[in-house]
Amino acid sequence: QVQLVESGGGLVQAGGSLRLSCAASGGTFSRYAMGWFRQGPGKEREIVARISRSSSSVSYVDSVKGRSTISRDNGKNTGYLQMNSLKPEDTAVYYCAMARTYDMGLSPDYWGQGIQVTVSS
Repeated sequence: QVQLVESGGGLVQAGGSLRLSCAASGGTFSRYAMGWFRQGPGKEREIVARISRSSSSVSYVDSVKGRSTISRDNGKNTGYLQMNSLKPEDTAVYYCAMARTYDMGLSPDYWGQGIQVTVSS
């Protein structure tokens, strides 16, 4: 079955940067759209960014536009989320996900276990 493993999280100071990685196995990565979700303390889960199979389409939640970039390397079966100018409100557990369609809403087909990102002030 499809497995997704996130890496690259951790503790960073406000204004700093992180690059999250998502390594996929057990499926044909290039056949799926990919997304990043997050859930902060006391907050609802939200989609942060998504990217289509060929990277022809991308989208971001308003709060990260201009300072985050989603990308993928289908040859490496890996997706990425580069986050710059991090803010304390970015603190959350981040989840990688794969979906059959780009229009995945909050219900992708496969989830990673999540990785903590903590931004200190």
